[in-house]
Amino acid sequence: MPVDPKSDPYYRLRHSLAHVMAQAVLEIFPDGKVAIGPPIENGFYYDFDLPRPLTPEDLTEIEQRMKRIIAGNHPFIYREVSAEEARQLFANQPYKLELIEGLAKGLDEYGETHHGDTVISTYRQDTFEDLCRGPHLNHTGEINPEAFKLMSIAGAYWRGDEKNRQLQRIYGTGWNTKEELEAYLHQLEEARKRDHRRLGKELGLFFFSDDIGPGLPIFTPKGEIIRHEMEKFVREVQTRYGYQHVWTGNVVKEQLYRKSGHYDNYRDSMFPPMVESEDLVFRLKPMNCPSHMTLYNQLGVISYRDLPLRFAEFATLYRYEDSGALSGLTRVRALTQDDCHIFCRPDQIQEEFSLALQVIREVLGTYKFTDYKVRLSLRGKEGKYVQDDEKWEQATAALRAALEANGVEYFEAEGEAAFYGPKADFLARDVLGREWQLSTIQVDFIQPARLGCEYIGEDDKPHTPVVLHRAVTGTTERFMGVLIEHYGGAFPLWLAPVQAVVIPITDKQMEYARKVRQRLFAAGLRVELDDNRDRMQGKIRRAQLQKIPYMLIIGAREEAADAVAVRTRAGEDLGAMPVDAFLARALEEIRTRS
Repeated sequence: MPVDPKSDPYYRLRHSLAHVMAQAVLEIFPDGKVAIGPPIENGFYYDFDLPRPLTPEDLTEIEQRMKRIIAGNHPFIYREVSAEEARQLFANQPYKLELIEGLAKGLDEYGETHHGDTVISTYRQDTFEDLCRGPHLNHTGEINPEAFKLMSIAGAYWRGDEKNRQLQRIYGTGWNTKEELEAYLHQLEEARKRDHRRLGKELGLFFFSDDIGPGLPIFTPKGEIIRHEMEKFVREVQTRYGYQHVWTGNVVKEQLYRKSGHYDNYRDSMFPPMVESEDLVFRLKPMNCPSHMTLYNQLGVISYRDLPLRFAEFATLYRYEDSGALSGLTRVRALTQDDCHIFCRPDQIQEEFSLALQVIREVLGTYKFTDYKVRLSLRGKEGKYVQDDEKWEQATAALRAALEANGVEYFEAEGEAAFYGPKADFLARDVLGREWQLSTIQVDFIQPARLGCEYIGEDDKPHTPVVLHRAVTGTTERFMGVLIEHYGGAFPLWLAPVQAVVIPITDKQMEYARKVRQRLFAAGLRVELDDNRDRMQGKIRRAQLQKIPYMLIIGAREEAADAVAVRTRAGEDLGAMPVDAFLARALEEIRTRS
């Protein structure tokens, strides 16, 4: 995703590196065609149409040529040109000619309407010139030749449209210092080790099957334990805060989504219709809000004294995501959302926002997500939004006021709102510093009116409630993928699918080991017995690879003392302790979710 030059301190550097890379590629392939090459988060890329496929060896040569170009201290020179001058300049570059025609019509390089005067400009360094708005560094000598690296080659359709020609995209990363580059590469290596798709398979948590289909994960018994504990935790917290749990099914009449506005704004993400008759068409449920509003309408006459009403549901939703966007558990087609809809009066918005904020803070804090920021996602100038300026202004003002009343620092982002209202999105950093959008609180003045939700006010007249849409962990699948990477598969005790493994040193301790395992299991621990004939060290190593929190070693001395020798997966030896003492320790760790 391209980044904002105003907010990204590395923008000029990485933009300049992209142009230097393009020059190096054209030196190797003089007849090559260039497309678009923007800075992105942590790096840059450029798309090329070349006479042959690139190889990893090509990246090495391109890097060497880039360093020679950098050493030339070539200035980045800006100039503005007319559309006709640009056509002549890029007469042999078909992708640039297409861009020029769009610019002449007021479109930007991504084919979207450009607001303001359209200026066609270029930047040149040495022998390379490209269409570009900038900004860039002053000259190539400001680039540290030891602080960039070309990372990978990928295929990319021109303009992101699979109907267009597939180009070759080169990704790179660039930093101010060699130390920054090395730190980033180390982070990437850690991320590779923590990749939830790899760990999920190694730990036996989930799989995907061609027989079931892409984007539809299958969870093993171990994976289901994690899902259950995650949902159980949020359910407990929500119940304590006065949320009521409901169930509204998986299939809904299409007509409900036409009334709510989802059909017009969301139908591309819905699974195809199931037609029973011309007047009866069903859809797999892609969201819960219309169903919860329907439930609200079934409760009879609701007084202002009955509000707020807080409906929560762990419902599996179905969204027909593009196959190219699917990615492990973080982007799936079947997703279980910890969804909640709060029906309240306008004067209750701040209080209900505060309550939802407390839930979010408690849950994220328990998972050790303490470094997060809040994005106020607003309606953009373009996009699919329900047109009701008055209600949008009400909702936005209410959400801003709630954020400020709770002392929440936030930044604003236009174009990120839901189609029915603004959002407060919580962006949390994991242990590797990567940012994930997790929780959200949304204010909706529009859908309740469209679906006829009412309450009787203090004036004995009908009024439309406000609905706050709230999710704590978002979706179970995506959050589980994030957690696998956050913990590196080493889940805290309360969440671990296997909490302890009993390891007898010899067969002579097998009977006692079985009794210990049964005592712990009866007390509520998830315990396994490793009764394989491997050596003890092999059993310990197997448990460590499975990231089991505790290994309980049993020899003759432990059996005689009704004890276990306790080791952690990190290799710490806690020594021998009575079985009841270990059990008390483990149960307290689980109870406090520490």
